[in-house]
Amino acid sequence: MMRELTILEISKFANRKGVRKIAIENFLMTMGNNPLAASINMGYDADLYKWNNATIKAIKDGIQLAKKPLKE
Repeated sequence: MMRELTILEISKFANRKGVRKIAIENFLMTMGNNPLAASINMGYDADLYKWNNATIKAIKDGIQLAKKPLKE
């Protein structure tokens, strides 16, 4: 299970240098709560949309963060 990322968390990934901001925002806002499905879908989307390494890394990092509980 994964939690929903906050807008602030997503924004931090989307504002990294060299990433496709809109791809990160769209993916991380709609990835669901299954980490395996999110990772597989990210791979398909990365190939389909020709995402660069910085974008892929930011999304992978977002998936990893979503696996962790929200800090109170």
